[in-house]
Amino acid sequence: MLKLNSVITGKRTYFGIAREVFESHGCSFCSNFEYHHGKFDSVLWGEGGETIYLRIPFKVLEGELDHSKAYIEFGTPYVIKHVVHVGLDYDENSLLTTTTGLNQFQEPLDKDGLIREKSRWVLAGEQVVERVLGSMNELLSS
Repeated sequence: MLKLNSVITGKRTYFGIAREVFESHGCSFCSNFEYHHGKFDSVLWGEGGETIYLRIPFKVLEGELDHSKAYIEFGTPYVIKHVVHVGLDYDENSLLTTTTGLNQFQEPLDKDGLIREKSRWVLAGEQVVERVLGSMNELLSS
């Protein structure tokens, strides 16, 4: 995991505004969330079973997360690499995997895989955060 120094850390906004802006930049809200914290993801790179993500975590200060009026505060963004098995699994989900080619319930083989060219991925992550934050600032000032 590569933590990013970013001015988004500690910034506060409403979840609905954040979600709209992040999604407009190709980031997704992670569906695996608790009502008091969550994260936005952006795929920086992916090939085969390896994916490098930018993750921007946040906590809920007021309200519940699935409501647009929930007031949130961003944590420290980071870049992480997941490595998953891309072959066939021989378990209870094998038929689904065989017919679709995808097992959405598969755990990563390595949730924090080795990231090569660290400075490249730190820069890529920082650029996404800067673009998102710039759009959020524009939206809030208009």
